[in-house]
Formats: sequence, C-alpha cells, structure tokens
Amino acid sequence: MNPHHFWLFTAYHPYGKSSIIMSVFQGISYQFRGLRLALQSPRLLVLGLFRFVVIVLITIAAASIALYYHREITELLWVKPQSAWVAWIWHVVSWLVALLLVGVSAIISFLIAQVLFSVIIMDTMSRITEKMITSSDPPTQSIPLLKQFFYLVRQEIPRNTLPVMLILVIMLVGWATPLGPVITLLSSAVAIVFLAWDNTDLVPARRMDSFSNRFAFLTRNLGFHLGFGLVFLIPGINIIFLSYAPIGATLWYIEKVGQ
Repeated sequence: MNPHHFWLFTAYHPYGKSSIIMSVFQGISYQFRGLRLALQSPRLLVLGLFRFVVIVLITIAAASIALYYHREITELLWVKPQSAWVAWIWHVVSWLVALLLVGVSAIISFLIAQVLFSVIIMDTMSRITEKMITSSDPPTQSIPLLKQFFYLVRQEIPRNTLPVMLILVIMLVGWATPLGPVITLLSSAVAIVFLAWDNTDLVPARRMDSFSNRFAFLTRNLGFHLGFGLVFLIPGINIIFLSYAPIGATLWYIEKVGQ
C-alpha cells in the first residue's frame, strides 16, 4: 500500500488513528459533562459526596490498623537488632513496611467499598442519570430488590478482580524483562480502562446483559474508556472524577446504545 494511501486509511477509517484519538477526547469530555449534570441535580451531587466519604472512611480505618501494627509486622520480617549501628536501618525498613501496608490497605479498602457499598451508590446515580436523560424509568428486569442487589455485587467482583489480576501479570512481566518503563505505562493504561469500564458497565449489568457481551463491548470501545479514565491519573481532583464518573458514563452509554 502506498504510504500516502495508508495515512488516509488510518486517518479516516472507523478504526484508524483519527477515530481512536477522537474517542479518547470524547471520553474526557463525558467526564466534564457528567460533572455539569451533577451540579444540576442535588440528588446526584449528594450521592457523589456520600460515595467519596464512604471510600475515605474505610481507607482511613484500614490504614490506621495497618499503621498501628506495622512494628509488629516488621518484627515478624526482621527482629530488631541490638546494635545501634544497624537499628536505624531497621527503623527505615519499618516505615517502608508501613508505607507498603498503607498502599495495600488503600487498594483493599477501595475494593471493599466498591463491592459492598459503591455498587449501590453507583447504580442509583446511574438510574437517576438515565431517568433525567430519557424522562422515563430505566428499563430493568422484574426481579426482587434483594436478588438484584446480589446480582449487582456478583457483577462488581469480576469488574474489580479482573483488572487487578491483569495488572499483577503485567508487573511480573515487567520485573522479568528489561521493558520496565513500557510495562509501567501499560499497567497504568489497563488500570484506568477498567476503572472507566466499572462505570460504563452499570447500565448493561442492570439490564442483565451477559458478562461476555459486556466485556466485548469494552474491547470495541477501548479508545473512549482510555480517555474517560485518563482524568483518574490527575492527583487531587481524580477523587472528584471517580465519585461522579457514573453520571458521565451512563450519559455516554445511553446516547451511544440508546434505550
């Protein structure tokens, strides 16, 4: 193929570079559209704040426990030496262990909050958003409320465990090969794509679509999910985007797939 023709193909083909770039920017734009819609609805605004508080409280509790027992855990790994020349190294290791425990507790807390609490808050935010957009109640299967709750929890488990497993595999590959910087970027991309999918998957999960169909939908829209998740990498304000992400994600899904 002529190089000029190849450039035209990738620029204007539905799956070409131009389409992917546009999808990434579209993903970013829907985050801001979601925030704007939240400001127009007191219920959405309060639910997003409540979700933020739940995650923060669980994280603080888990981190406090980790810090309280970090010396005991360090003692299990390395008994404190008697020599003053070596003891300072033990103290450095102790606080490194503390930092590691805080990081692990933050991840575990996020998973617990997502599976047990945020799935309900996120689904409620998604339902309110869908009703605001369509001016009608979201179509759902006629099943008891408790059964639907456990169904949503079952959907949340693979949505959270799958990315963690993939990231761990990518990290292991990075440690075993000289591709560390590339692997770091790849793991970050995987993480934000799945964080975005955790929000765009709310509507199809509520409609009882099969997991395989929903995962296939993710793979067909990787560009959008990458853009939607990019704002999660911005320190400080990323927690705001995480709290209100279900709104923009639902808005995009309804406009893309329809009712």
